[in-house]
Amino acid sequence: MSRKGKSRGRAAALRYERGQDTAPSVIAKGQGLIADQILDIARRHSIPIHEDPALVELLSRLDVDEHIPPELYLVVAEVLAFIYRAHAAATPVPGSRGDSAS
Repeated sequence: MSRKGKSRGRAAALRYERGQDTAPSVIAKGQGLIADQILDIARRHSIPIHEDPALVELLSRLDVDEHIPPELYLVVAEVLAFIYRAHAAATPVPGSRGDSAS
């Protein structure tokens, strides 16, 4: 749930599988309680969350299962790069400190 029980406004979820998808697509969007549910599902499944109200506003104009338009490629690529870097930083490297395989 959101902070202090208040709705977080809007949320949109993207899907992109490198080598499979031609472009990221919107797989969920909503506002109010629906937005809260999207965020709750993301947290439960350890899906990274990136807050960008301006981007959510633009993504909310798209239909579910619609690919993002080329005009949004750069900004979405920056978000995906941020998420990939965060995921890589959180993934233990074999042989490094804290790795039980070493």
